[in-house]
Amino acid sequence: QVQLVESGGGSVQAGGSLRLSCTASGYIFSTYYVAWFRQAPGKERQMVASVNPTNRGKSYADSVKGRFTVAQDNAKNVLYLQMNDLKPEDSAKYYCAARYYGRSEYQYWGQGTQVTVSS
Repeated sequence: QVQLVESGGGSVQAGGSLRLSCTASGYIFSTYYVAWFRQAPGKERQMVASVNPTNRGKSYADSVKGRFTVAQDNAKNVLYLQMNDLKPEDSAKYYCAARYYGRSEYQYWGQGTQVTVSS
């Protein structure tokens, strides 16, 4: 079973940066979609960024384009989310997730890491 562990969350002032890490239990990047989600209290869960395993193509939510960047370290089985120019509305619990390419829903989830951005 795939296991995912997030780290790197914390508190930062608006305009600051954080880098989140998601460590996978094995090499999955060739066969699994991997993604970052976030959820703030009282709001729907939102996909922030994802990576297609077939071509490493990256997608971003409109709200984070130009500020967030997702990257992979294949040797370490780590997925990163570099977050720059953070805004208070970015405050949420961030989750790493993965799904096998043949599945329609994300199967595996980390337990999340909290990001809090103050004005």
